[in-house]
Amino acid sequence: MKIETLKEHCQNKITVIDAALSQYVLADSYPPIIYEAMRYSLFAGGKRLRPIMLMAAADAVGSNGNEYLPVACGLEMIHTYSLIHDDLPAMDNDDYRRGKLTNHKVYGDGIAVLAGDGLLTAAFSTMLSQTKVEPQILLNVINEIAVAAGPAGMVGGQAVDLVSEGKIIDAKTLQYIHQAKTGALFKAALRSGALLAGGTKVQVDALTKYASQFGLAFQITDDILDVIGTQEKIGKPVGSDIKNHKVTYITLHTLEGAKQLAQEAVDQALASLDCFGSEADILRELVEHLINREA
Repeated sequence: MKIETLKEHCQNKITVIDAALSQYVLADSYPPIIYEAMRYSLFAGGKRLRPIMLMAAADAVGSNGNEYLPVACGLEMIHTYSLIHDDLPAMDNDDYRRGKLTNHKVYGDGIAVLAGDGLLTAAFSTMLSQTKVEPQILLNVINEIAVAAGPAGMVGGQAVDLVSEGKIIDAKTLQYIHQAKTGALFKAALRSGALLAGGTKVQVDALTKYASQFGLAFQITDDILDVIGTQEKIGKPVGSDIKNHKVTYITLHTLEGAKQLAQEAVDQALASLDCFGSEADILRELVEHLINREA
């Protein structure tokens, strides 16, 4: 699959996901200020990578990923809430996200906190609206997502990241931060798609391994972009890791070392998909694209 075809595929999925999200977070709801703030970040130009990956995992095990939009949209809501909170002055203190002013810069810190809270809680009612799935399977999937988003996952990783600012940390701590903060939701997305679609144990295990390596490659390339990227392309200020005195894969391994680690993670992710045929080509293209991504 050519990268142009991958872009076309992703854009088609984004159109479907955005239409569904617009129905789950209605513009004319009361009180208007909170829904406006929620929608501001939700429709600020996200790549919808996590819901796309959930649907791609379902496709890979022989189902139709579009059937699982409620769970996919719930994941995107959780991801967007985390970005709103990450950008706050008490966290990363960023002024721009996806090329636009961050939520708190538009609505103030208080409403931004509540917008994030609103998206997080709405995510679970959205996921529970999923049909055509055995109730126990759906509950198991939602539980996995809750764990991935909570203190044992994303929140825990963010906490360790926050208290590690300005400190010298080792590779093991850095690995934990990114497995929890970034990798947990990727793993939840891929496992959810496979489990909802009735994937076999072999398929689910393979996609779990893929997710771990994808998350690692994604975070390393994110660290690289923070050094060599541009604000115009990545949509937020570069150099924030240096500003916040954070240890990254570059500070531990150098820029060239980080690039090598990213390539190794991509290679391992691709190897984990050997049990799949062309039905997993989207996943192959997504991880290969990480090495050359600019945003």
